[in-house]
Amino acid sequence: MPLTKQEVEHVASLVRLKLSKEELERFQHQLSQILDHVQSLQELDTSEVQPTSGILTSDSRIRPDVPSQGLNNDEVLGNAARSEDGQFKVPPVFGARDE
Repeated sequence: MPLTKQEVEHVASLVRLKLSKEELERFQHQLSQILDHVQSLQELDTSEVQPTSGILTSDSRIRPDVPSQGLNNDEVLGNAARSEDGQFKVPPVFGARDE
C-alpha cells in the first residue's frame, strides 16, 4: 500500500513534525512497507485460533501492591516547564492563548 508524499506530510502535520525532503522520502518508503506488512497479516486465516482474555497466566509473578510515600508538590512541580499557584501551567487547547 504505497503512501503518497502528501499523505506522509499530513500524518507528520498531525503529530507536529517538520520533515526534511530526505526524511519525507525515507518515511514514505518505511510507512508503506509497514502498511504492506499489516495488510499481509490481515490476510492470515485466524479462524482456528482460540481467543484469549489476557496475556498473563495464573502463575504470573506480580509484585505486591504496597503503599509508599508519594512525592510532595514541590517535587512534582520541580521539573515542570511552567507552574502557577502549585499547579502545572499548560497552554490552552481551545480559545485564545494566555501567555
